[in-house]
Amino acid sequence: MTSEIRPFRIDVPQAELDELRERLARARWPRPLPGEGWSRGVPVDVLRELAAHWRDGFDWRAREAALNRFPQFKTAIDGLDIHFLHVRSPEPGALPLVLTHGWPHTFAEFTELIGPLTDPRAYGGDPADAFHVVVPSLPGFGFSSPPRDTGWGPARTGKLWAELMRRLGYARYGTMGGDFGAYVAPAVADAAPDAVAGVFVTAGLGFPAEEDLPDLDEDERAAFHWLQGQDWMHGVDHHALLRAAPQTFAYGWQDSPVAALAWLTQKFQDFDPSGKPVTESLDRDALLTNVSLYWFTGTLGTSSWPYYESEGFGWPRGSAAAPTGTYAGPPGIRRLAERHTRVLHWPEAAPPAHHFVAMDQPGALAAAIRSFFGKVR
Repeated sequence: MTSEIRPFRIDVPQAELDELRERLARARWPRPLPGEGWSRGVPVDVLRELAAHWRDGFDWRAREAALNRFPQFKTAIDGLDIHFLHVRSPEPGALPLVLTHGWPHTFAEFTELIGPLTDPRAYGGDPADAFHVVVPSLPGFGFSSPPRDTGWGPARTGKLWAELMRRLGYARYGTMGGDFGAYVAPAVADAAPDAVAGVFVTAGLGFPAEEDLPDLDEDERAAFHWLQGQDWMHGVDHHALLRAAPQTFAYGWQDSPVAALAWLTQKFQDFDPSGKPVTESLDRDALLTNVSLYWFTGTLGTSSWPYYESEGFGWPRGSAAAPTGTYAGPPGIRRLAERHTRVLHWPEAAPPAHHFVAMDQPGALAAAIRSFFGKVR
């Protein structure tokens, strides 16, 4: 393992593709439990259909080739081999931007976002809004090696990304993230305050919590109770599960592609505020690309560290080290967000989207990112 930047390409051995199909073909399926729709978890008929498509219809080689169209690299930082995309804009004045994915996602979350960001001219936009885009894989996710010790969290990951951007020769850049990335993106600004021009997160800033209730007015209390009542707040508690016994569940995810598929399908459904089945709200092959990356790299267990290293759940707080923007402010409350961060961009509304908005609304997200960073370039 060296600190030099080395080119990387995805090349899953054919034997692993054949083994996946064989495991899927001999899966042992449970009986459906009584209950309507998704009330007991992923319905058996939904998962059987998705597994059949993964086995016989999904073209991994085509998805692999599409991913390999992006320049990819590895470099060693803090004892870990970090995988990342580095896509330079054709525009010479482009602002470097590091994008951080969350859990249970991978770098593939951003594949439809990269084009509009790096080459806005080709998408009918203003070339002055262009970015050089860097997309690292979090430690223990995909092709990045997992932490060898405990003590990892957003702050340590933020230092990794700051060193990566320094190593790439970028003295000034922006950061963006969603889900766990919404904690890491501000941490980069904390690690390198003189380098980070701005921080953009997709959601979570200023979300009211139980301890905020005494200080909320009537409308803000209504926003809190609305938030608590949303379906996506009441899915499977992965925070508690992965904090308590991730090693126990990793055996099933590592050994059974159906178990891995069921778990990730459940979580993508939980994260969908539309109320529709996730197989309708997100592209099925995009979902299976994400599942395949976890399966072929064996990282469903190693990707759990953000949770077993945490002491409990808390909404993102942002950073006071750099101006901050968000995809949509509500149900967050701006004055609560401003306790911890310098809010510069707070839209009251945005096109509704899946929790992983880059998959669902890449055009709208790209426009929001351009709008925010247009204020800090």
